[in-house]
Amino acid sequence: MKLVISTAPPGEAPGLARKLVEERLAACVNVIPGVRSVYRWEGEICDDGESVMLMKTTEEVAPALCSRLGEIHSYDVPEVVVVDASGDGNPDYLSWVEKSVCRNGRKI
Repeated sequence: MKLVISTAPPGEAPGLARKLVEERLAACVNVIPGVRSVYRWEGEICDDGESVMLMKTTEEVAPALCSRLGEIHSYDVPEVVVVDASGDGNPDYLSWVEKSVCRNGRKI
């Protein structure tokens, strides 16, 4: 399993999450509102409210999820960090993730 982490404006994150799940690129997306991001962008220090999105997918589908997120996200350079989350997770949950996303670009 892969965990894809991203942020988005609070009003945008739920729609992104729903679209990625509808398109079977993510089995589940947790949207965590109320985070504050401080960062440098185009030479300025920015301080913005955002929502964090934790997206669960497979190794096979992660590149397509990252690509699609880049297409539909409003940011010029959206945060997209992919973490290997296989480890010792709940086997039933990991199986559900596998069954919930598309394979080879095709819906199951």
